[in-house]
This record gives sequence, C-alpha cells and structure tokens, in this order.
Amino acid sequence: MTDEEREARLRERLQTIRARSAKASSWRSSTQSLTRLVNRDGYVAVKARLSREDIAFISGARDEVLAFADLALRLLDLHRPQEAGGITSDPDRPLRRCRACMARWPCPTVRTMAEFDCGAPGS
Repeated sequence: MTDEEREARLRERLQTIRARSAKASSWRSSTQSLTRLVNRDGYVAVKARLSREDIAFISGARDEVLAFADLALRLLDLHRPQEAGGITSDPDRPLRRCRACMARWPCPTVRTMAEFDCGAPGS
C-alpha cells in the first residue's frame, strides 16, 4: 500500500467516524442523571429511544476510541524532542527540534495535541 493510499484510507476512516459521531445524540446531559441510578450491582437499567445512528455509533465507539488512543500514542512516540545543536544564549535551555518533522520544539503536532488535552473534561 502506498503512502497516498494509507493517507486516503486513514482520512476516510476519520471522516466516517466524525460523520457517525455527528449524527449520534450526545449522552453528556443524560449521564448526570444516569449516575444517580446505579444499582447495588453497579449497573443502570436504561430504557432509551435510540436512533439507528445512535446504535451504530455506540456499537463502534469502544473500538474507535481505542484506535484513536493508539494513534495518538504513536504520534507522541514519533514527535519527540531532540537537541538541535547550535549556539544558544541560555546553556541550560538548549535549542530543540522534533525528531519526526524537525520543526522547533514543541512542534505543531505536539502543540495541537496539547490543545486537545487542555480541552479535556477534568483538566
């Protein structure tokens, strides 16, 4: 498989996940009331009206979230700092570049991922 085919396949998968997610209903407001309904066995008996899109989203959500987490971890493994060499006015803080893209550290990939992390619930 060529790089272009891999990129197209990844882009298609991400767009499919995005479209499925956008069509599904958000459960965020429901989860607050559902947490109060947890029984002694640790479960909530749920009776809900779900659309086909909701069911399709829920059925694949776990695997897709795991795949995204794996992708994010691999990106972090690839985009790591290395000393860039060169002369700096502060010897305690040497210039660094990304090993993968050679941009100044932190590179755009890591900055974008850090923005995502800052928007996470509980952060």
